[in-house]
Amino acid sequence: PTPYEVWVSEIMLQQTRVEAVKDYYVRWMASLPTVQALDNADLDTVRKLWEGLGYYSRMRHLKEAASVIVRDFGGELPRDPAVLATLPGIGEYTAGAICSIAFGLPIPAVDGNVLRVLARLKADDTDILTPQARDQATRSLAKAMPKARAGDFTQAMFELGALVCLPKDPKCEGCPIRDLCRAHKEGRQRELPVRVVKTKRKTVDLTVLVLYDGKRFALTPAKEEGLLAGMYGLPTLEGKLPLGEVEGQLRLKGVIPRMIEELPACKHVFTHVTWRMIGYRCLVDRLPEGTIGATKEEIASTYALPTAYGGYKKWIV
Repeated sequence: PTPYEVWVSEIMLQQTRVEAVKDYYVRWMASLPTVQALDNADLDTVRKLWEGLGYYSRMRHLKEAASVIVRDFGGELPRDPAVLATLPGIGEYTAGAICSIAFGLPIPAVDGNVLRVLARLKADDTDILTPQARDQATRSLAKAMPKARAGDFTQAMFELGALVCLPKDPKCEGCPIRDLCRAHKEGRQRELPVRVVKTKRKTVDLTVLVLYDGKRFALTPAKEEGLLAGMYGLPTLEGKLPLGEVEGQLRLKGVIPRMIEELPACKHVFTHVTWRMIGYRCLVDRLPEGTIGATKEEIASTYALPTAYGGYKKWIV
């Protein structure tokens, strides 16, 4: 694979299952096969290709990094992991994956799969979510990594964790390093690794509005920062508001509702927050100031909406 292909695939696979990524990756590469193509693409095209994949800052960082690579490195990803790690969205792990898989350099790449494999291999009770565990794993991999086949080694470690050394039900009977695994010998493979999760997911109540003026629907402009940075949205109010209050909020914005229809409640779970949503579909005399008016055809082809609004997207008809 080319460095660009490795980079895009690794960014897409961050906190996302392989099965969910496959179709997105194929579509992306068909539309944006090179760093130069990504740099030249307009942001709406990139947003649309990423629509539904989640963690939208990844998409924004890819676009920003492509511009830096074209401007400062002649369109070629740098081979130095320290330089790679200065690019938007590329950390130590992604830099290691690119260097080892694409360039064949013996640079460790430590992800959750690798941390799990090493914790079981050594029967290590260290919390794998700590920096100490990651540093220790990086040192261990650096010592074990063959210089001649660094990329194969990196991918083998990924595959071992993803297909064999599974989080809840490790397939020890088919593991090629079972005889070396202390956790297996001690019967502790299901106890390890240790993961101390400290963050409690909070819940936020929201009211989502599908506003329609007879021709166009209202979209909120993409924000630079925040949970859905880089993506368009639907007008959203804090709290679960009754119909009368929604009507009042619209009138405060100078919008007269001609018809309001209550929509089903929806929920979307992010990593650290859960959105509990109720919705209304409103026919209005005009769209609120500050929103973007788009037809259903334009939303389908051009304007990317996050998965969080998926339960209400079907009402854009």
